[in-house]
Amino acid sequence: MREIPDRWADLGEFIRQQRETARLSLRRFSQLAGISNPYLSQIERGLRKPSAEVLQQIAKALQLSAETLYVRAGILDADDGGADLVQRIRSDPYLDAHQREALVRIYVSFCRENGYPAREETPESPSSSDTAADDPDAAGGGPGR
Repeated sequence: MREIPDRWADLGEFIRQQRETARLSLRRFSQLAGISNPYLSQIERGLRKPSAEVLQQIAKALQLSAETLYVRAGILDADDGGADLVQRIRSDPYLDAHQREALVRIYVSFCRENGYPAREETPESPSSSDTAADDPDAAGGGPGR
């Protein structure tokens, strides 16, 4: 587990990165979050430990889930929902095999881009029956055949 001061510095850096990604000035961010500009600046620099309520206001202003900030602040334990999410995507009956794998690749790419470990990355290898069920052309049943 990381030292507490490191956690606040990491949290502050994450909030700052999210604010900059959203192209919000500190002043505008302060207005959206309903938190004073100096206090937000101190949070971003890791000098202040924000309460759960303040984190919720920050999350709302950044259009993030409050849970994301709670986990980073150590208020909630991180669950490995990512692996479960990949499994749910891969078993979704409303998507064909190509759509499922495209969605998994996009998800893994976003995780990497945001500095999180890549989740289950091995591509699904559809069996020939899956391919035929998902793609009528593969089974010779497409138009014009």
